[in-house]
Amino acid sequence: MCRNIRVLFRFEPPTTRDEVHAASLQYVRKVSGTLKPIEADRGAFEAAVAEVESVTMRLLDSLTPRGPVRTREREREKGRARWKRREAALGIARTGSGRKGTPGD
Repeated sequence: MCRNIRVLFRFEPPTTRDEVHAASLQYVRKVSGTLKPIEADRGAFEAAVAEVESVTMRLLDSLTPRGPVRTREREREKGRARWKRREAALGIARTGSGRKGTPGD
């Protein structure tokens, strides 16, 4: 699955239709292997995005909430912490210029 598609369930403030649409578009782009379909495929592409969006909205509406409500800021913090752990595990060091480099650069 595409790493950039984010969790959409149980957010405060609630997930917007635009967020669901963006995730659906990204999913269809990933599956189809194209960012922008040719004119002949545009209808099928847009129909797929609409269908994924509709199914996603139904899914989110039907899930039973459990655990704490998510906030976007907390999810960003968790993402930053995951990246720091990944950097440490890979031995990636940051140089004074803010660029990523390898130890000893």
